[in-house]
Amino acid sequence: MSSLQVSKVLNNNVIIAEHPQHGEVVVIGKGIGFNRKTGQAIPLAEVEKMFILTKPEEQEQYKQLLPQVDEKLIEAVNEILLHADQSSSGALNEHVHIALTDHIAFAIKRMQQGIHIHNPFLYETKEMYPEEFRMAEFAVRLIHQKLGVDLGEEEAGFIALHIHGALTNQHISEVRKHSELISDLVHIVETEMDFRVPRDSLDYSRLITHLRFALERIRRGETVEETDTLDALMQREYPDTYLLGQKLTGVMEERLGRPVYPAEVGYLTIHLQRLVHKKQGRVD
Repeated sequence: MSSLQVSKVLNNNVIIAEHPQHGEVVVIGKGIGFNRKTGQAIPLAEVEKMFILTKPEEQEQYKQLLPQVDEKLIEAVNEILLHADQSSSGALNEHVHIALTDHIAFAIKRMQQGIHIHNPFLYETKEMYPEEFRMAEFAVRLIHQKLGVDLGEEEAGFIALHIHGALTNQHISEVRKHSELISDLVHIVETEMDFRVPRDSLDYSRLITHLRFALERIRRGETVEETDTLDALMQREYPDTYLLGQKLTGVMEERLGRPVYPAEVGYLTIHLQRLVHKKQGRVD
């Protein structure tokens, strides 16, 4: 059998079907349920324009969510995720259909009630995940077009985290904790140095990039090459900056629950010293 067999039409954009390999599945696609009849076959070749939920727990959660949301939103989220899928090299984790639909539905409800939630790590998200943020901007535009609600840039930041989580198979809570940690680290740097790094500057981009890759190395448990000479030099030449680097890696270690290689302090000190020079008005 090279086709899906329609078991039940849930609405114009969602059906339950029998899949030749996965058995009962939930199929999401623009107009997939329109004029469909039970027992009708849908060629698998059309699947590239659909998403299929194969895991029973995901299917059940999605079925429970459907009656609570506007069908226009179901269609919009499908288009958003299809756009994300086509714009990236990785596959989307199927849980994102539930998580993102639920998140956007709640965001729209909050917006309609005049409740605004500030995104404290919007700038960090834009710097860390530029591709996902562009996908999220597409999402915000589409929702405005289809549902008449402008969720705005801050909400695009939250949507970008959902998309990043789906592409990297991380739960949204883990992605959010990662972004919060970077936001907190930036705050520590700026407080200790008494210097606000301009958010549209190369210095800020460098700082975010360095912290992001450091956290990724720590999370994956990657070994960092030990440079005793460099470490000793940094500690001797820039003692205050080196202490700040130690403070930051201490926070990383505590929050991530993983050991941080001492070499990270030396590399971080080099980067932080650039900011010291910037504060002092030196060009580097």
